[in-house]
Amino acid sequence: MQANPRATAMVAATLATLSAAIVPAALAQDYPSKPIRFLVPFPPGGTGDTVGRVIAQPLSKALGQQVVVENRTGANTVIATELLVRSPADGHTFNIIATSFTVNPAAYSKLPYDSAKDFAGLTRLVHNPLIICTNPALPVKTVKDLVALAQKRPDELTWGVSSALGGGRIAGELFSQTAKIRMTNVAYGGGAPATTSVLGGHTSMLIGNVLDCSPYVASGRMRPIAVTSLQRADTLKQVPTIAESGYPGFDATNWFGAVTRAGVPRPIVDRLNAEMLRALKMPEVIETFAKLGLNTGGMSPSEFDSFLRVETERAGKIVRALGLKAD
Repeated sequence: MQANPRATAMVAATLATLSAAIVPAALAQDYPSKPIRFLVPFPPGGTGDTVGRVIAQPLSKALGQQVVVENRTGANTVIATELLVRSPADGHTFNIIATSFTVNPAAYSKLPYDSAKDFAGLTRLVHNPLIICTNPALPVKTVKDLVALAQKRPDELTWGVSSALGGGRIAGELFSQTAKIRMTNVAYGGGAPATTSVLGGHTSMLIGNVLDCSPYVASGRMRPIAVTSLQRADTLKQVPTIAESGYPGFDATNWFGAVTRAGVPRPIVDRLNAEMLRALKMPEVIETFAKLGLNTGGMSPSEFDSFLRVETERAGKIVRALGLKAD
């Protein structure tokens, strides 16, 4: 009897569908089968590095494999991001990302990956206000003082940031634009070197994470001027916001999240998301992040993908309006 071509095609399609469902499920059951690489595109000692290491500890325990933090810095986080997209789509490599991930598509004329298609969101991890801290030798104590001095000395005041086009850079450019002042930006390879530069008097101020400033605020080696969010930072309640210092509505916050590469089986993505969300609810993790001025902010993979699309569009408009370029 001759086979019915239509029936044969239907059976083949059904088998293909079943195979597509079974293979990822099998991979997920065996996952993880080896140590996991957690790529951090920031140097040791800064906020991004700290977030990665705090999350890696409970993840290692929950997954039964060591989660190894690798600091791969350079090119405004592009180097680490390219390493991820070139890794196998098996869930054994994922990255921590920050504002720079959403800035780079507009800042670079060409990237070695497609930010919109080559990655799968895992979750947002934390979010936090940024802060302007100055070297105590700078004769300013308030936003009003800083703006007045910058107006008298255009382009002379320098402000350090952890990356060329990260959250601090965007916040600083928005502040300069809003206050109608001109200051000179100096980009570093992370929060730690940017902080060291201000402490040594090489740059006038830092626009960065609360973590980078708070230890030195307590010791008097840095002077806090204002935070960039609409609400004051929990760990530095005495420091006013830019919004309440004469610029109503000013709001620029930072965040960190995690992504893996596109093509990782959905069960593995869901497993990583679940374990990260579980870690974010641990009292010791919440307490550690709170001490660093960070608020936990877990999302589902789909929610984080949507968040990244919105943030990329918003950051792109800012970068293009300010004419910022990384190459």
